[in-house]
Amino acid sequence: MAALPKQAHFLGAKLKSLRKRHGFTLDELSARCVQLEVATAPSTSYLSMVENGKRTPSAAVLALLAQVFGKDSAWFLNDSLDVPGAAPPPASPIPATATGLASGMPLEPAFLFSKGLLQAALPELLAQTGTSGRHFAQLLIRVWQETRQNDFPEIERAAEAAGGRRMPLSVEELLEICKAHGLRLQWSQAERAPDGQTLLRARYEAPGTLVVNRRMNQRPERLKYELAFFLGHQLLHGGDGMISPHTASGILGDDMAGPERPGMAAQDVLYAWRDFECSMFAGALLCPRQPFRQFLLREAHSVLACHKLGVTPAVVMRRMTAVSPYRHWHFFDGYPPGYLRAVYRGNGIALPWGNMSLVPDPCPRWAVFKLLNEGPPSRKADNTPTSQISVMDAGAGPRLYCCHSLHTEDAGHAPHVLSVGIDLAPALEAQGLPAADLIASVASACRLGKGQAQLSPEVQRALRTVAQVQNIAWLADAAARPATLICPRSGGCPLPSPCPGHR
Repeated sequence: MAALPKQAHFLGAKLKSLRKRHGFTLDELSARCVQLEVATAPSTSYLSMVENGKRTPSAAVLALLAQVFGKDSAWFLNDSLDVPGAAPPPASPIPATATGLASGMPLEPAFLFSKGLLQAALPELLAQTGTSGRHFAQLLIRVWQETRQNDFPEIERAAEAAGGRRMPLSVEELLEICKAHGLRLQWSQAERAPDGQTLLRARYEAPGTLVVNRRMNQRPERLKYELAFFLGHQLLHGGDGMISPHTASGILGDDMAGPERPGMAAQDVLYAWRDFECSMFAGALLCPRQPFRQFLLREAHSVLACHKLGVTPAVVMRRMTAVSPYRHWHFFDGYPPGYLRAVYRGNGIALPWGNMSLVPDPCPRWAVFKLLNEGPPSRKADNTPTSQISVMDAGAGPRLYCCHSLHTEDAGHAPHVLSVGIDLAPALEAQGLPAADLIASVASACRLGKGQAQLSPEVQRALRTVAQVQNIAWLADAAARPATLICPRSGGCPLPSPCPGHR
């Protein structure tokens, strides 16, 4: 019995370090235990006492904790402090290879980058490169979003105050919330855009009227997003109507390939930023942080669980990147033949060329481009997500990813592909596994296998452990399939014989 205090101390230290390494709160760890075994699951307060060395768990509770983290019970009980170190500070989401600058190198001479000179130079730069102000503003916002790791607490609080953290919200409940905040709804009959061709889905009229196409009643999940989006404008911006025509007109089947005037207009950045804020608000209103985080754990991060909430797969995927305790996510929304409408890369994944513009030579092995090339499924029943393990060497050593991709339609029935994924290296390191060696072995096997290779039993075991700890079912599914070698652009294909589709 004399050894128990020391044993309990080491056990608590290991448990606390492992929990923080994976980004779990005590509440979430308790909830994970409840999922596995209700009868023996420890409470939050009991877990806190275990971590502080004030309690030693029973064998049953210890076995449950070991199951959550993919460890043996004996690992918690030995005298070794073989605990993964404290979580390293998050790496810069934009690697030096992506920016072309040495890491940490300041921009010199600094006076050339003063506000006045940049304001004078940027419009000319954009005009010369044929870049529109909206696209440039989207790039700035994407970088800001990535440096913040999708964390915007002010927007989250505004959405939670409006919706009371209720989930799911019905159309009727959303209409009541809109009414309570002064947003009036007016239905229209197939109203058309100024070009006389495309149908509008919604139009905002200041100071507080939202005109909605009656056809949106046929797409309740999309209607809810429209209501939440414009409620965000009402609350965040006072409903002043200063919202981009691109969004305010809400064209059904928005054409990403439409020509845009190059150069920067005065309101480009303001409009783009407001679009972004309203979109974040809509996601936070429909999927509030804590309830949705628990929902993801219950549903093992299933994208198709969106139907249980009555929201679109895009909302679920985007919110995954914002609320998950694991921070190393990426997200793509691609339109044919190769437009990336939305991009988030919280893990710094090297992008294929293009930001909301046509990708000139995408690697055909990327899941998002592979699905775009294949086209939508012939039958609705075939429209299920696919998972893929990918390894990429973008110049700083190989990196390993798992993505989950879905062919779907937007509000105007235009086909596009949504893809959400994670960087696997931090998760492997959090388990104390040799991430660099495992990833190098996958990269080598894929090169020998002409771009694809079955994962070794050791790598499969490691990925199944990560899938179990993070409760991501589609990662376990992907681990059973061959891994794929990808590159940012097909022009830099690393294979001795370029893969089909190389340009």
